[in-house]
Amino acid sequence: MLTLFKKIFTWWNSDTFGTRIRTILYGKFVGKDNFGNKYYQSKNGKRWVIYSDEIDASKIPVEWFSWMHFMTNKIENNHEFKKYEWQKPHQSNQTGTESAYYPNKNKKDAFQKKYKSWK
Repeated sequence: MLTLFKKIFTWWNSDTFGTRIRTILYGKFVGKDNFGNKYYQSKNGKRWVIYSDEIDASKIPVEWFSWMHFMTNKIENNHEFKKYEWQKPHQSNQTGTESAYYPNKNKKDAFQKKYKSWK
């Protein structure tokens, strides 16, 4: 019962009940990425993604990002994208976490003030 309540009223956890119905009625499954996100398209050309777990737009890989934003209309190699050996695997946005990028090697240096406060 709680799961049904959660589906109906909370959009930030996963797809809502309305999104699920719209996907069933109007959505054509296009593909799935290696994170488990599913991509759909309607007859009139609208495109959307159903996230596998937490909703975060930075979890869309670059290949699917270009498809979602109409930069390209074809999905290459039957949804298997060719990666070069120099390409790093996709990561979601790490800002605000322990693994965030800091320009200084020392994290203590990153939080030091570079100015003096007024008294």
